[in-house]
Amino acid sequence: MRRTFLKTALTSAAMIAFIPFASAQDYPYRDITNAVVWGAGGGTDTINRMIMSEMEKHLPVKISVINQTGGVAGSNGMVYVMNQPADGYTLSGISESNVTAAVQGGWDKKFNFWHPFIVGGSPDLISVPANSPYNTLEELVDAAKADPGSIPAAASGSGSIHHLNLLAIENGSGAKFKFVPYKGSAPGQEAAVAGEVALVVTSLAEQAALIKGGQLKPLAMLTPDAVTFEGKEIPSAFSIYDGLDKYLPLKQAIGFAVAASAPDDVKTKLTEAFEKAMASDTVAEWAKANNYDIGGQSGAEASAIFTKLESTFAWTLHELGAASVDPATLGIEKP
Repeated sequence: MRRTFLKTALTSAAMIAFIPFASAQDYPYRDITNAVVWGAGGGTDTINRMIMSEMEKHLPVKISVINQTGGVAGSNGMVYVMNQPADGYTLSGISESNVTAAVQGGWDKKFNFWHPFIVGGSPDLISVPANSPYNTLEELVDAAKADPGSIPAAASGSGSIHHLNLLAIENGSGAKFKFVPYKGSAPGQEAAVAGEVALVVTSLAEQAALIKGGQLKPLAMLTPDAVTFEGKEIPSAFSIYDGLDKYLPLKQAIGFAVAASAPDDVKTKLTEAFEKAMASDTVAEWAKANNYDIGGQSGAEASAIFTKLESTFAWTLHELGAASVDPATLGIEKP
């Protein structure tokens, strides 16, 4: 009887000791790292730091955000995350611009490698330094036509949405600029303010503070509609050049991703935290204050958006002669 009691007691103790240990291994049981593929201070970086901060409130761990830049269309950062275990402890801070990495030779995978989450995006515009001699888009384009390739233009990295929008302006207006790539929007904008380049193409959210501060002068929105900002109307480039609707508009989709091969419970936990964060007043107020449109898509819905973006961006680059790899060889279907 004593032996039976002792055996039962030891078994029960072992089970009790095991339960906390097993629970401790439920995802996430240690801190998460989010490697943003674009530079610090840009739109992708800013959004990721904001949403990770909100998601932390619904997770038992911390999320640290780092910048892993370089390569082609953010390929260095994506390769870095790809080489980590697909266990949900290393996320990739991404944007729509990353879908061109494959056709530009940055890596050899389609974007369905990722399970994405979309926070939102902001419309692009073309601006010049405050002391620029150009006061309208027409004046800038005319100058570029008069001396093709002489006017330096910043538009983030090669293959980014900003770069594609610059290419669209060139093809829609007949101008030719000298593209100068930077490791993110913030460095490109700083270059414009410093006079290193004559114009910059990034988003309204990214340029807002510089426009308010009188350091950048907006010339045109790269969307079908004009925008009123700080009491002044920024005209639409569509109303100036008829040919733009063949290439524009191209819209941002900024957020983060986990490897598609990650376990289902990882995706579920991240989705729950993401949805709670997106539903918060903090995110809504932040988006309004910073000129962003809210997205909120994840999983299959977000993947469908990125598949469409990949098709559009890849084939646009191919048709513009700016792709080094034929999209068809990668299995990317035409839009």
